[in-house]
Amino acid sequence: MPADAHAHIRIARPTRDLDVIERFWTEGLGLSVIWRREVTAEDLPGEDYRLVMVGWPDAGWHLELAYEAGAPAAPTPAEEDLLVVYLDGPVPDELVARLEAHGGRRVPAHNPYWDTWGVTVEDPDGYRLVLCTRDWSNTVPDIP
Repeated sequence: MPADAHAHIRIARPTRDLDVIERFWTEGLGLSVIWRREVTAEDLPGEDYRLVMVGWPDAGWHLELAYEAGAPAAPTPAEEDLLVVYLDGPVPDELVARLEAHGGRRVPAHNPYWDTWGVTVEDPDGYRLVLCTRDWSNTVPDIP
């Protein structure tokens, strides 16, 4: 285990269409492009892939979205593959509308907990984003 409690986390996912999925996460949710890379067979024989990393600049995580032209990996999301963003307040209707305008689809949650405490939106690859009205802290409360 890392000794540093602030180790960075990368969540990597394949995509069918990098341009579409990038717009969902950046223009829809409002994440920033942190880094992007395109490697072609001209750059490196046998390689042909594109990736983009998105996130909030000071967050302890980022999302890597990758597309390999020569051997694309199909996304295989399940109903419980969730990326949960804790908003600590109401889910703005305009945020959900932006996500839908950029290829997202509001869906009922597999676990009803998320319908009680937020909104679930499938991204264009079928992975689920939950916008949760609650807050979160990894601090364990003292329990008498």
